[in-house]
Amino acid sequence: MYKMFGIPNCNTVKNARTYLEERKIQFEFVDLKKYKPTDADIKLWTEKFGGLPVNKSGLTYRKYKEAYEVLSPKEKVKFIQDNTSMIKRPILVKNSAILAFGFSEDSYKELF
Repeated sequence: MYKMFGIPNCNTVKNARTYLEERKIQFEFVDLKKYKPTDADIKLWTEKFGGLPVNKSGLTYRKYKEAYEVLSPKEKVKFIQDNTSMIKRPILVKNSAILAFGFSEDSYKELF
């Protein structure tokens, strides 16, 4: 079963969810506004993303950029956990393997 981490009102997440739903691909949606990612989640996402999974083009990052950038790596993880809107989304996972960060129809076509 697929698992998608995201925020319900994010347009990119809405597009990804619609893509899966239209193709009758079952998935569990994990609302990052209600679920605080664990240290293990962040570690796994960081390994796949090639750095902390921060959406640097997002509004939340731009709002907190100066405060965030001066933090230690451990403090950055805590900050991300407390401000989940900073996370690049959606994150599509299957059996603890990360399949995609963000959404593009082309990349999802390759997966399915």
